[in-house]
Amino acid sequence: MNIHEYQAKELLAKFGVGIPAGIPALTVEEAVAATSQLPGPLYVVKAQIHAGGRGKGKFKELPADAKGGVRLAKSAADVEAFAKEMLGNTLVTVQTGEAGKQVNRLYVTDGVDIAREYYLSMVVDRASSRVALIVSTEGGMDIEEVAHATPEKITTITVDTATGFQPHHGRAVAFALKLSGDLNKQAQKISKQLYEAFVALDCDMLEINPLVETKDGKLLVLDTKMSFDSNALYRHPDVQALRDETEEDPAEVEASKYDLAYIKLDGDIGCMVNGAGLAMATMDIIKLNGSFPANFLDVGGGANKEKVTAAFKIILRDPNVKGILVNIFGGIMKCDIIAEGIVAAAKEVNLSVPLVVRLEGTNVQQGKDILANSGLPIVAANDLGDAAKKIVAQVQQVA
Repeated sequence: MNIHEYQAKELLAKFGVGIPAGIPALTVEEAVAATSQLPGPLYVVKAQIHAGGRGKGKFKELPADAKGGVRLAKSAADVEAFAKEMLGNTLVTVQTGEAGKQVNRLYVTDGVDIAREYYLSMVVDRASSRVALIVSTEGGMDIEEVAHATPEKITTITVDTATGFQPHHGRAVAFALKLSGDLNKQAQKISKQLYEAFVALDCDMLEINPLVETKDGKLLVLDTKMSFDSNALYRHPDVQALRDETEEDPAEVEASKYDLAYIKLDGDIGCMVNGAGLAMATMDIIKLNGSFPANFLDVGGGANKEKVTAAFKIILRDPNVKGILVNIFGGIMKCDIIAEGIVAAAKEVNLSVPLVVRLEGTNVQQGKDILANSGLPIVAANDLGDAAKKIVAQVQQVA
């Protein structure tokens, strides 16, 4: 789960992390009112969307030479003008794709006199089962180019969660940032605070870009992105309450209500499977046979009629879907029960695209008999290879 910048900063502030003063705003009036509560005289107006690259982004509705989604304002009048241009308009960045995202929230912060910009992020390193701290002296909007062109300017420091963040980790961060004196001490302190927040909140990713050194010698978090392990959100109802569903794909939001793992893709064959590994194999073999998957949809091990029906409805909401491949391995859930769910769901949604089903596992023959006797144009497959060939042929025939 992702959250907005202002929400992430509010969470980090609870761990003692230094951030500039800022106030979120949903309307132009709230944005203007924020200026009276901030020190000034400079303000920064920042579009709040779940995507990076906002500063270099462009608004679809504005002229090509208009400023991006992060703007420096010298007065309340500037804040008002910027808020009017941003709110309700679509911001396109390198991370949103051409569709962009509509800006529904702003964050008005106090201006900061910047001396240097740095980069600091934390992610779960699955290869080492540790938390990786990624540090660079080259913070700012061009960090992706730094990673591509000069990777030697990026340092990775790993922390074993069994022993936690130690003083030598903080010193390594400060050394990588080439800081000395009081700034060195600040870097050690803030990196420890950020690590504590990362672990305590069950984060997947915490990115500070930039971490800035001000001209009066302070380290502040100027911008941050934070995402969380969705499986751990039950431990953090306060974090879960920060979810902004307007920033998510409506189909993915609907899927989450039924505990379905759904991700929309760009192809034309809908995939319904039980198990992430099976889903990956199904998508791969569809591509191997010359077509492309329209989604990743995992109904999980406890598939039932309600879940299967919801899955069909979600898949069919995508107008690009020209056929559906169901690939189910019945272990705990028996194939006959799955087949009954597929038949009931197909009837309920008035299925109008080709459907190929491959079943394997417990009570597989009973399941195949139910599909064969359903009276529906369901194409049975003997194995995954056979299923992929049949659904690709059906879709190409429709096209």
